[in-house]
Amino acid sequence: MTVVEEKLDFVLPAGFKMPEPKLSAGKKAIVFFGTVCAVLWLVPFYYLAVSIFKTTKEYFNTEPLSLPAGFAPFLDNARQAWVSANMGDAFFNSALYGVVGAGLAVFLASMAAYALSRLNFGGKNFWFMLIFLGTIFPFQMYLIPLFFGYQQIGILNTRWGMLLLYTAICIPFPTLVMKSHMSQISLEMDEAARMDGAREFRIFWAIVLPNCLGSMVALFLLQFTWIWNDLLFSMVLGNRSEIRSIMNALQVFQGNYASTGPNVALTASLLASAPPLLLFLFLRKHFMEGLRI
Repeated sequence: MTVVEEKLDFVLPAGFKMPEPKLSAGKKAIVFFGTVCAVLWLVPFYYLAVSIFKTTKEYFNTEPLSLPAGFAPFLDNARQAWVSANMGDAFFNSALYGVVGAGLAVFLASMAAYALSRLNFGGKNFWFMLIFLGTIFPFQMYLIPLFFGYQQIGILNTRWGMLLLYTAICIPFPTLVMKSHMSQISLEMDEAARMDGAREFRIFWAIVLPNCLGSMVALFLLQFTWIWNDLLFSMVLGNRSEIRSIMNALQVFQGNYASTGPNVALTASLLASAPPLLLFLFLRKHFMEGLRI
């Protein structure tokens, strides 16, 4: 007896078939449109997947979407990309900017959010609006003042200058998100801790911060990804070869890929995009928890 027969409490006749649900014309059109969009979205990924396994000669002598003859050329393409684009230094620089810049920015933002959401002091609204303004103006507005300012104080084309920039520019948005989250945490826990003699930093560190770890991880991933993918500030403020970010190094390499081939440039692009994806997969559980808050 099938599950349907158990629920109906009788045996269906032999040869009886349940009617298939029919889609209306509108739903069929939506399914068709969605399928076409999915195929178009997947074509570039397929093109990337087949190109990185081709030699330069094979790339130019075969159809763009044809399958490669083998998988061995990928390692040679990766080696050429790594050496030609100086990806070792670029990976280190981007990892340094991303981990330190995003991590420090989220931590400082959490401290600012704690003060704005749980403390009473003069000028509170002024400081909130000042931080909020950092999310309004386009980043391109900062380029010229930052360039001349960095040049005057001697931190242009330095790692310290890039770390200072990324940390400062990544503070406003996490502050607003963390302030909203911390406002939902009961103030009674703070009052009880103060009665027990705890100071403000102890309350922040031991009571409030553990309740915000999910949102902090989500914000860290977002800011890390933005820093990793940044090209504008790296080209203007950190264009020396020793301190270039991965995207800047990739841009310089792709401008000269005629000596190596598009297949090597595509392999370099794949290598450059891998770390944020791997980091997201590693922290996806905490990221989803942060989004639900």
